Amino acid sequence: MNFNREKIVAGIWTFTGRHRILHFTWFAFFLTFVIWFNFAPFATAVKAEMGLSEAQMRTLAICNVALTIPARIIVGMVLDRFGPRITYSCLLVYAALPCFAFALSQNFTQLVYSRLALSIVGCGFVIGIRMVAEWFPANEIGLAEGIYGGWGNFGSSGAAFTLPAIAAATTFMAGGQLNWRFAIALTGVVAAVYGVIYFFNVSDTPPGKVYQRPASSAGMEVTTQRDFWFMSLMSLPLVAALGLIAWRLNKVQFIDSSALVVICVLLVGLALFQFANAYKANKLLMAGEKRYEAKDRYKFSQVANLDLAYVACFGSELAVVSMLPSFFERGYGLAAAVAGAVAGTYAFMNIPARPGGGWISDKVGSRKWTLVATLMGTGIGYLIFASLGQGVPLFLVVIATMLASFFVMAAEGATFGIVPLIKNRVTGQIAGNVGAYGNLGAVVYLTIYSLMPQGAASDRTFFQILGVVALMVAFINAFFLKEPTGTHEEDHVEAIPVEVSSTLQEDPLRR
Repeated sequence: MNFNREKIVAGIWTFTGRHRILHFTWFAFFLTFVIWFNFAPFATAVKAEMGLSEAQMRTLAICNVALTIPARIIVGMVLDRFGPRITYSCLLVYAALPCFAFALSQNFTQLVYSRLALSIVGCGFVIGIRMVAEWFPANEIGLAEGIYGGWGNFGSSGAAFTLPAIAAATTFMAGGQLNWRFAIALTGVVAAVYGVIYFFNVSDTPPGKVYQRPASSAGMEVTTQRDFWFMSLMSLPLVAALGLIAWRLNKVQFIDSSALVVICVLLVGLALFQFANAYKANKLLMAGEKRYEAKDRYKFSQVANLDLAYVACFGSELAVVSMLPSFFERGYGLAAAVAGAVAGTYAFMNIPARPGGGWISDKVGSRKWTLVATLMGTGIGYLIFASLGQGVPLFLVVIATMLASFFVMAAEGATFGIVPLIKNRVTGQIAGNVGAYGNLGAVVYLTIYSLMPQGAASDRTFFQILGVVALMVAFINAFFLKEPTGTHEEDHVEAIPVEVSSTLQEDPLRR
């Protein structure tokens, strides 16, 4: 399937055919990120109004990414079974509930519970990865997934730019105070309405294409017994991250020691449950009754390498976005709205960088080395940012921030330029696994940050940690990641070239 690349690029700026699906889907992802990060611009205001300590604030930042870890795994399974249209629509409608709960919270306990519920919304990214992969062929997948991810991730920047302004404009509704409650509740209303719009305007696949489902949605399908044990081992850190969150909640006295013990026991049960489900999904393979042909196999080591890559890039992005507005407020004495806007320059780079990483991955002929190079740039960028003291002019700090974030987002685009090419029928589960590791990275990073003393020196040390991890992961991928050979062309319908994509407007897109 050889499309004219100029027509492909030009088609992105249209609202027809598969590009229409892309635009509907990246905006759904954009809204989930607006909601996921609607707290960061108001951290200082919430802290002052609720009388929270710094330790409690940092705990809320961890809660903001906590349940996204299991949610991404579960949603990956659900979307492979039911399709992205239903899954995304339900998630967007659900998002309104924790938004309202957070906006109405009156104490730290209510903030924690609502933020934990809100963290589930962060799994939306996984859903669109499968949707875009269904509609775009392999020679466009890097750019298409990059546009989806880039414009969607920009939602964190959109929240930083717009929500403080909305809160400031509606102070008359809150007795003259910054109306952060209204701004956060509004994001939930918008998401719920768009969830209904999304349901009635997209379909899971192009007309004539069959949606490929795994044989079992209980766990991820692997193709060798060795990979089954490797996958089982790689699932343990995801459960351990939940234990780390529980430990942190105990440290701020949100739960007592008895509750911590109970949670740890439950997490052991969760690990065993996940293992049982994975065995169920691969029972015939493990019993020796099923053997995959060479052309139908994939290496789980590919997934593991991408897991680590996403820890280094997306995990660090989540951590930085969660603390950057407060860093600029504290370090440079900026007002909340200004600090949010300056911090938004970090996420703003999603627009050019993430599609750029995917496009380069499509273009240069080596998706592996594109990922390695962008991870190296991520590490170097963070180390440069860490070397800047508080005496450096703010505009230079902004430039350094954008430089680091460019490579971070490009690495994310390069990572998901590979994900859909590993094994098409389990793309949702692979994307969920990789995405969950991104959240694992964020939990670990934010936990480390929460244990650091407050101050500029700690902030610089934190960015040094991010830089060193990215460089280590770059070397691991350089040695162990294999150049992907999958194309998913065999599952893609030939009858939707760019020249006739406009006819899809006339066809019912709903199933």
